[in-house]
Amino acid sequence: MTGEEMLEYINKLSSSMHVQAFDANFGVGAKIAAATRNHAGLIYLSWKEGVGYMTHLWRDPLTGKYGLQQIQRPDGSFGHWARIDDAIKPDLIKDHGTMVILIGNDVDADTMAAPKDAASPSRWVTRYLNTRYFRFPDEITIRARLGWEYPRSNTDTNILGRITGQESYLNAHKESSGSVPLTGATVHWWILKDEPALSQNSGYIASSGHVAALYKDELYELLTARAGTARLQLFGVIFGYNRVVLYIEPGGEPRITSNTARTALLREGEPLPWADWAAEFRELLPEEIQALMDAVTAGSSSTDHRQAIRERLRQIRELFKISRYRRTPFGAEMVDDSAVGGKAREAESTRNGSGGGGGTGGRAGDIYAMFLAEDGDPAEDVLVDTTPDVVWISAVDGTRTPPFLEDRAAKYLPEKNLLQINADCRVFTDMEERWADFYSGVSGAKSTIRDVVHEWFEQALIETVLGVQALHGSQEWTPKDMASALSEEALTAAAMQRYHVDVAVKRALGAKLGTLRDRASA
Repeated sequence: MTGEEMLEYINKLSSSMHVQAFDANFGVGAKIAAATRNHAGLIYLSWKEGVGYMTHLWRDPLTGKYGLQQIQRPDGSFGHWARIDDAIKPDLIKDHGTMVILIGNDVDADTMAAPKDAASPSRWVTRYLNTRYFRFPDEITIRARLGWEYPRSNTDTNILGRITGQESYLNAHKESSGSVPLTGATVHWWILKDEPALSQNSGYIASSGHVAALYKDELYELLTARAGTARLQLFGVIFGYNRVVLYIEPGGEPRITSNTARTALLREGEPLPWADWAAEFRELLPEEIQALMDAVTAGSSSTDHRQAIRERLRQIRELFKISRYRRTPFGAEMVDDSAVGGKAREAESTRNGSGGGGGTGGRAGDIYAMFLAEDGDPAEDVLVDTTPDVVWISAVDGTRTPPFLEDRAAKYLPEKNLLQINADCRVFTDMEERWADFYSGVSGAKSTIRDVVHEWFEQALIETVLGVQALHGSQEWTPKDMASALSEEALTAAAMQRYHVDVAVKRALGAKLGTLRDRASA
């Protein structure tokens, strides 16, 4: 740009030399994003046809307004731009090109310092660019400096590295890959090799499991760590999630655009339908990903407590309010079509009008009979087993990869009706250690203690899930409330009760290992 062009395009918020459209270039993003984070200014150095020009966009500390600062030229005059000497022109720029210097919020700011909580502080620029783009066109080369705090003469530590985007890394480190077509999108998936870079995190790129949206070779809404694990599990990758990468590429109609900040994609102005795509992908889960999950769970040493727990809960099943109705010729209740297979909530009458005064009638406290009818098909009350499946996971056997569920008791996946319980949580290990001390002289007691402790805490968590499920459909319990009640933090709180679990563990261990009184008298 010439000086006059910089005055025209940089001094006006909405001006741009590029095409502006919802599906093209907004043309104002760099000015908005950079200026608000660099109150002291941005210095633009631009060459056109071999001639260099400079201008300074800043925030006036007196007025708080953004604009071009007055520059004193060599001849003593002032203006919003000035010519510059070729001595400061970077080698990369020949006859045409532009360089921008970010000054920061004050002139002493270190604008190369990593943002707060950056994943890789020493490589944050490289990592950001690599995780922002999937690939670059062959004719474009992007570079970023690593080790900028060292002298440029030290080429071993101060390196101008090339930005490649995620695609080249994923393909170089994949064990397998493929694509799954969905309704309105395609899921591109990779299973990464189990190699050191996976656990050490290479720092300059997203080198372990994550999820993102892919559009025109750019990555949006990229999630790693706990957030990435949660979304991978939503897509059905319950185990081995640290090795699986999913990029969802929207396509076809309706129209896809990005938000103004270019951080998220919109479909006809609305957020992407992640939940819908996840449900569809779970049904079409690639065999390779299923094989990976099977291989991970094969190393689990957890014991199946389901039958024992279900037998105990069967005795108090009416307390969980999980009745449903089905037609049967000998049923005691009358229901209409809406009640069969549905959840009944509040009784209005019984088959013969018994209960008096419009009483509630029905069974189990008559809380199920919202759809009971004076006439209809005979039906009987049946128990629908909504007991969640349970799997104990641990970093020891590889079924849990930190930081997933770190210092949390459990996670519930409603899409799979699956309860993942963290065997490494100190709530459980503290109880195990307590009883291991009491039975320290019994050979092999630790494994028995661990199994018993797990069984009773597992039952407590299952009861929590069943109890919360019974609230479903109540106008006082919104979907957001339900999610909060079954969150990792809520389930951890539910596992914090000790007394009743300790009593049950004591009784069970007495039957298996002998009572403490027997051991004291032995």
